[in-house]
Amino acid sequence: MAARWTDQFAFDTALILEGGGDSLDDLKAKYDVTSDDLLRFKSDSQFRKRVGEYREDIRANGTTFKMKARAQAEDLLLTSWQLIHDPGVSPSVKADLIKSTVKWGGLEPKNDDGNVGPVGGVSITINLGDDRDKPKLVTVDNDREHDHDLLPG
Repeated sequence: MAARWTDQFAFDTALILEGGGDSLDDLKAKYDVTSDDLLRFKSDSQFRKRVGEYREDIRANGTTFKMKARAQAEDLLLTSWQLIHDPGVSPSVKADLIKSTVKWGGLEPKNDDGNVGPVGGVSITINLGDDRDKPKLVTVDNDREHDHDLLPG
């Protein structure tokens, strides 16, 4: 089976290209890839793009702990995926992994004010009295009620 590249591999390749990190031979041994694999990776536009992004980051920021952690986190998403789909892993661990993935991906729902937090609730329109041209919208959200004019004032 042909070797596949990972984000960590792309990061280590960028380090070599920017004059740091291991030698090319060390990289091949570390990831158990051949020269043919390297040629195949080189023709992969996604790989070239990822290496380019890492090279840009390295030039701009140096090799920071945060950059290395980000590259590792990309690779660990596969482990997270495997654990989430493993029937032997407890539901609480799966739930934590799913919540973390949603958070890391910036997919948490946002409130009306743009902050992450509880959203949802129930919206109910109630016409009060004879003042039918100005209905009130009562929104119940997390046990709090907010009155909003539906029509501009």
